[in-house]
Amino acid sequence: MCSSQLLLLQLFLLMVPEGIRPQSSSSQAVPTPSDLGLGSQGATPQSSEEGSESPGAVPGIFATVVTPSAPGNRTVDLFPDLPICVCDLTPGTCDINCCCDKDCYLPHPRTVFSFCLPGSVRASSWVCVDNSLIFRSNSPFPSRVFMDANGVRQFCVHVNNPKLNYFQKLQKVNATNFQGLATEFGGESFTSTFQTQSPQPFYRAGDPILTYFPKWSVISFLRQPAGVGAGGLCAESNPAGFLESKSTTCARFFKNLANSCTLDPALNAASYYNFTVLKVPRGMTDLQNIKLQIPVTLVSQAGSPLLAGNTCQNVVSQVIYEVETNGTFGIQKVSVSFGQTNLTVEPGTSLQQQFIIRFRAFQQSTAASLTGPRSGNPGYLVGKPLLALTGDTSHSMTLLQSQGDGTCSAKRHKVQFGVNAISGCKLRLKERDCSHLQQEIYQILHGRPRPEYVAMFGNAAPAQKGVWTKLLSRNCSVSAAHCMSCCVLPVSLEIQVLWAYIGLQSNPQAHVAGARFLYQCQSIPDFQQVTEVSLTTAVTFADVTRKPEPPRGQPRMGWKLPFDFFFPFKVALSRGVDSQKGSVSPILILCLLFLRILSLETK
Repeated sequence: MCSSQLLLLQLFLLMVPEGIRPQSSSSQAVPTPSDLGLGSQGATPQSSEEGSESPGAVPGIFATVVTPSAPGNRTVDLFPDLPICVCDLTPGTCDINCCCDKDCYLPHPRTVFSFCLPGSVRASSWVCVDNSLIFRSNSPFPSRVFMDANGVRQFCVHVNNPKLNYFQKLQKVNATNFQGLATEFGGESFTSTFQTQSPQPFYRAGDPILTYFPKWSVISFLRQPAGVGAGGLCAESNPAGFLESKSTTCARFFKNLANSCTLDPALNAASYYNFTVLKVPRGMTDLQNIKLQIPVTLVSQAGSPLLAGNTCQNVVSQVIYEVETNGTFGIQKVSVSFGQTNLTVEPGTSLQQQFIIRFRAFQQSTAASLTGPRSGNPGYLVGKPLLALTGDTSHSMTLLQSQGDGTCSAKRHKVQFGVNAISGCKLRLKERDCSHLQQEIYQILHGRPRPEYVAMFGNAAPAQKGVWTKLLSRNCSVSAAHCMSCCVLPVSLEIQVLWAYIGLQSNPQAHVAGARFLYQCQSIPDFQQVTEVSLTTAVTFADVTRKPEPPRGQPRMGWKLPFDFFFPFKVALSRGVDSQKGSVSPILILCLLFLRILSLETK
């Protein structure tokens, strides 16, 4: 009977609402880091077990509560002495943070060192669950109770995992299994196996392009010299990679240019095309098959170097290769063009050379092959040319470029998308008619041909009229009516481009919303006496992106807690007695009913 009453008393305490449940005066206090003698939050509490550590593998767990519960009340050394100490590098001296160094003479290294170096303690593995789920631990492994950052107690067990502390047995190596182990676990070899391997059926991206010199029956690579070192000296052995369009620049220095002018092959244009290019790599196995060899064609004639007095003429300063490919069918066409210059023969003469190689898809139609590279697909990429359209011809928008003496050059700078730039030069006046001079300067400022449309996207095609926007223009507003001998000339052009991001925020695409030419003019008195005019061109990009409004708030999670055992009783008793919420009388009536039933059963 007493046991039954004790059981009812426990049920009574469970059914009493939390607000009126009596509190124990001897509740267990959770020790804090200060109670454990820790001076800082990040310190690791020390237990009675030597070398114990917090479960660093458990994210969000901070060692603030330590309750050893090793079974059998026996002391367990989690980190015994290691047979080898990998961080003991200084004999006879204590290595800092090396917890296995016996020269430190520290029974508890963690009390002195801020941390232990990897390999100085045995690797440990911890498994943690919520402490409220554990009633009693019967684990044969050491356990701890920790407090995480949210104040939730975590029960952790130190798992004895031998795989974390031991390697597999060393394999015996002999002459029989050496090659097998080297092949299975070894990497690439430094020894070239080019002569022993069969050639690939086609080129892959990055592969060196094979060339053949019929005069000497020698197979080599298509070379693209590149600058090395601080001085950027030319390295001749740099091969050109298949489908890798790039430009390199390097410098050459000559002690005796008079001899090198006609003898150095790097200065002679003929040395850059006196070979054939193998269409596919397997062409090296059949060098007699002319169909597998592509000759290098000249775009324009280039003269041989010639020493005339104190000048070395026709020196190669630029080499441009154009390579047309057709997928796995290999290289279909190779052409080369040169830039040449003259050098003065003097001690310490230097030459800067540029080597450009471009790859493009082979097209049967000549008109189709004239399409230039995209500036993005579809949105513009920063630094790519800003595309313009004149008639049915697509070209890049340009700015003025000056020569060495400051005068205007026939070459022009390409406008790069997203890059604000300004350039200028001096124009020497030859035309004396004001109206003709105005038209000439307008053409010099905006370039030839004059842009009419601007591509909204980087992959715009001339035939797609819907992806081109009209280029607005604002001419000069200065009047020279008050001066009879004055001439109003345009002196500057500002290209204003408005662009914005469109599409998904995770992958935005830049497109041009609009562009205009803004001219500035100046009234020049007595322009008949003026010999030169300073001209300026500039381009500015303005981002007009309107980002969408962020959501007003993050969605709230609707947590649903499980119903307790007495929920039906509480619902039944709460009807009609809402005014007595929190009262103990309904619970007492229910307990009396249970006591009455039990008393009837015992009779």
